[in-house]
Amino acid sequence: MAEEGFITEAQSLAAQKKPIVLAGLPGPSNTTAPYFTEEVRQHLERQYGAQELYEAGLSVQTTLDFDLQAAAARALDRGRRDLDKRRGFRKPARNVAADGKRPDDHTERRWSRPIRPGDIVPAVVMEVATGPARVKAAAKASRGLAPGTARVRIGKLEGVLTRASFRWTGRASASDLVKVGDIVDVEVTAIDDAAGTATVSLEQTPLVEGALLAIDNRTGQVRAMVGGLDFGRSKFNRAVQAPRQIGSAFKPFVFAAAIDRGYTPASLIDDAPVSYSAGPGQPPYAPQNYDRKYEGTITLRRVLEQSRNVPTVKLMDQLTPAQVIGYARRLGFESPLQPYLSTALGASEATLLEVTSAYSAFPNQGVRMQPYSIVKVAERDGTVLEEHRPIARDGIRADTAFVMVSLLKGVVDRGTAAKAAALEWPLAGKTGTVDDYTDAWFVGFDPHITVGVWIGHDVKKPLGPNETGAVAALPIWMAFMKGYIDRYGDRANPPVFEPPGNIVFVPVDRATGSPVEASAAGVINEAFIAGTQPGIGFPRQ
Repeated sequence: MAEEGFITEAQSLAAQKKPIVLAGLPGPSNTTAPYFTEEVRQHLERQYGAQELYEAGLSVQTTLDFDLQAAAARALDRGRRDLDKRRGFRKPARNVAADGKRPDDHTERRWSRPIRPGDIVPAVVMEVATGPARVKAAAKASRGLAPGTARVRIGKLEGVLTRASFRWTGRASASDLVKVGDIVDVEVTAIDDAAGTATVSLEQTPLVEGALLAIDNRTGQVRAMVGGLDFGRSKFNRAVQAPRQIGSAFKPFVFAAAIDRGYTPASLIDDAPVSYSAGPGQPPYAPQNYDRKYEGTITLRRVLEQSRNVPTVKLMDQLTPAQVIGYARRLGFESPLQPYLSTALGASEATLLEVTSAYSAFPNQGVRMQPYSIVKVAERDGTVLEEHRPIARDGIRADTAFVMVSLLKGVVDRGTAAKAAALEWPLAGKTGTVDDYTDAWFVGFDPHITVGVWIGHDVKKPLGPNETGAVAALPIWMAFMKGYIDRYGDRANPPVFEPPGNIVFVPVDRATGSPVEASAAGVINEAFIAGTQPGIGFPRQ
């Protein structure tokens, strides 16, 4: 460094006299936000070149919120693990004893870093107690292990896999799960440093992948981004690089086009079997509802809240695919969207960034803010090289956007995402499930932030039976939103979705959409764009 002029000769000599202090084994390559950081790094390298990036001492201010990023990583990791457990236990892939090594001698890189309650870390199985006789005969050597349990080691700490800690596997004994020398994942729930012990429960590394993205509605700033399970294993960012079929998460864009063209939440549409010609030599296209049932004439509100497929396709047919796709484009979709009726049910593909950004226009009065991750880049001397500010994009009318907020709020209050109502916060959103349960989505928002979650495999294959958006993706979204509300929310003064001045509220029967007395049973206070409310002569669709 002295020879190249980076430091003076005196600084070089002073540094040489200092003792070398080892920092221990290096940690994993991922940082607090590895996928987000990599997106920023790639932008800087494209813009300024590698030499400027690594040698010029650039100062970069980003949009990342570290608290939300940590909440996103925890929510996605826990959600994927819960899903993976529902698919059953898999035998450990590694065994040190099988490689001719002693479990006592084994070490893991992760053990060189602090281990705290809540961490999920690798452990080596030291002993397995198979039954009472085994325990009684070897009580001293086994430290009195109870029948059906196993002793594991995490660096200098030891713990016991009790039956309660692996109940999720459905097995009665640890001997049915592991053997001496196996490397397993465990969650550390408590540590006794004096005794050198830890309370642990059995985990396993999920096979399923996923992504989570959080965008500020009013600015477009990306506040959190998780692009996969392990950046060290795969740098492919599933939040921005992976186009996937969106399933029913696309339906709100069909409804936005409908509301903008004169339909209302109380408009009626027939939920009955239908088929469409698919062209010469092709079988007819006959969409089906998820539950394989039909409800007859129902309101648009109920169609969206219950995610009914057949009436959504009929709505797409009445509007035309080209018109619906045009609305999706205005709201930020850039991926190819095929002009087919099946696109209404999310047969086309898009990235999580596209879908989340498009949803963010609904709570922002129809205005979509261009997503961005970098606020400012400056040189070492403070010279600003680039600076980004919120950029508004034309989306949909403010009144249409508010009616969509009202409809999507109904999905949370009464529909497929009703579990999210437990958060007791102003929330709205939509589930998405792809055929054969290959992809699960939930995208939703409060007045300030929009969050999208995708769960699936890199290679398209089923997540498992009944792993819908409500089952696989919604719990992850809820866990993140709970962290967000706990950090930034004011329970005493929650935010509200503000309606534009031309929104009229009318009490209607939830089942029929007909105006009723406000005190009637089954009434909801429905939102209408002024001039479309029932009873003033506007033609009901």
